[in-house]
Amino acid sequence: MEYTTLKNGVKMPLLGFGVFQVPEGEVCEESVYNALAVGYRLIDTAAVYGNEAAVGRAIRRSGVPREELIITTKLWVQDQGYEAAKKAVTASLERLGLDYLDLYLIHQPFGDVYGSWRAMEELYKAGTLRAIGVCNFTDTQLADLAEFNEIAPMVNQIELHPYSPQFEREDIHKQYGVQLEAWGPLAEAKNGIFENKILVSIAGKYGKSVAQVILRWQSITACRPCSAV
Repeated sequence: MEYTTLKNGVKMPLLGFGVFQVPEGEVCEESVYNALAVGYRLIDTAAVYGNEAAVGRAIRRSGVPREELIITTKLWVQDQGYEAAKKAVTASLERLGLDYLDLYLIHQPFGDVYGSWRAMEELYKAGTLRAIGVCNFTDTQLADLAEFNEIAPMVNQIELHPYSPQFEREDIHKQYGVQLEAWGPLAEAKNGIFENKILVSIAGKYGKSVAQVILRWQSITACRPCSAV
C-alpha cells in the first residue's frame, strides 16, 4: 500500500474502501471485514450513510491493530454548529465503538460551518480527532476556512475521476497544504466509464483492468489524490 502524509504528519493510504450506499447490517460488516482482510487500511463512512455500527463491528472482528487503520467519518448538515458537531462526533464514536477518529470531515459546505470547525479544532487539539477536513468545498470556501481559522483543513474530499479530473484545483490545495481525496474515483461506474475506448485500450496494452488504470492515474497525478473506492 502506498501512503501520503498529511501536513500534520498523519500517514494516509492512497487507496481506501468507502461504504456509501452499503446498507447497515451484515452486507456492510462483511464488506468492510473482507476489505481489511485483503489489505485495505483506510475505511471511509459517514453519519448519513447509516452504517457506522457495521463498520465498527467489522473493525473489531478483523483483528487489525487500531494504529494501522485510518477511519474516516463525516458530519452531516443537520449536525452543523458548535454544540451539535461535538455531539455528532461523540455519537459517531459510540456507533463505531472507537476512542478516536483518524479523519473527520464536514460532509457538505452548508449551515454553520464555522461553528462546526471550532468544535473540530478543539477535538483535534484534544486528540479525539487525529486530522480534520472537509468534503465538496469549492476553492473559495476552502480558502475562506483556511484563512480565517486557526487550523486549515487537512483534506478536501471531492468528486474526482477521469471525467472530472479537477486539474485546475491543484494550485489552491497546494497553497494551503490540503490533501485532495477522491470520492467516486471510478465515476460510480456511470457514463460507460468501464467501456471508455481510451481506457480500455490502455488497460489492454498493460494487461490491467480499466479500474486499475483509473486508480493508477489517480495516484500519479500531480496532486496525488487519495481515493475512497
